[in-house]
Amino acid sequence: MKNVIKESPVTIFLLALTTLVFIAMQVIYFGNATSNQAIFNTGGMYGAYVSLFPSQLWRLVTPIFVHIGWEHFFFNALTLYFVGQIAEQIWGHHKFLALYVLSGIVGNIFTLFFTPNVIAAGASTSLFGVFAAIMVAGYFGRNPYLKELGRNYQALIIVNLIFNLFTPSIGIAGHIGGLVGGVLCAIFLPTLVEKNMFKPWQRWLAAATYVGLSLFLIVLALH
Repeated sequence: MKNVIKESPVTIFLLALTTLVFIAMQVIYFGNATSNQAIFNTGGMYGAYVSLFPSQLWRLVTPIFVHIGWEHFFFNALTLYFVGQIAEQIWGHHKFLALYVLSGIVGNIFTLFFTPNVIAAGASTSLFGVFAAIMVAGYFGRNPYLKELGRNYQALIIVNLIFNLFTPSIGIAGHIGGLVGGVLCAIFLPTLVEKNMFKPWQRWLAAATYVGLSLFLIVLALH
């Protein structure tokens, strides 16, 4: 465990924060932690409310750390533990944190815009972004390890999206948004393994697209 903390401190930090939020929810809303009110009060995304009160845009970040029930929490926490360590080795501590948060933000922007009447939460917006980023790094990189990872995560994304289509309770808009965010982040956040995977102009274009798309959807959602 000491090696994990030393080599992947950001993953452990995100996991600890997610766990603390979940435990706090169970204590504060004992027996009622999966209710819409509990999810909303803890920081879940409710697009219709955010549209009326733009000061609530902080909810683009907080849903990443809020989970609806034990199964939801355990699945995402376990995924974060394993996938986070891999991604943190590829991008390094600071860029992995940026990848995780920025992917989650785009996922929540998609939720805000496409499903405003749904109260949503969960780390899966960020996790789908990490999946997508690893896939992109594997596809465009030359490193054999990255290429193998990229193929594996491409299959994982396809399977998960198909599963989403047959599970109406899962917010597919947030997952697709996370994928979009992850793809863009993978381009403008250089990996430690291959820092010159993309040309400077490609990085700038991806960063501009991230900002432009995010602002465009937020502005439309608030009007």
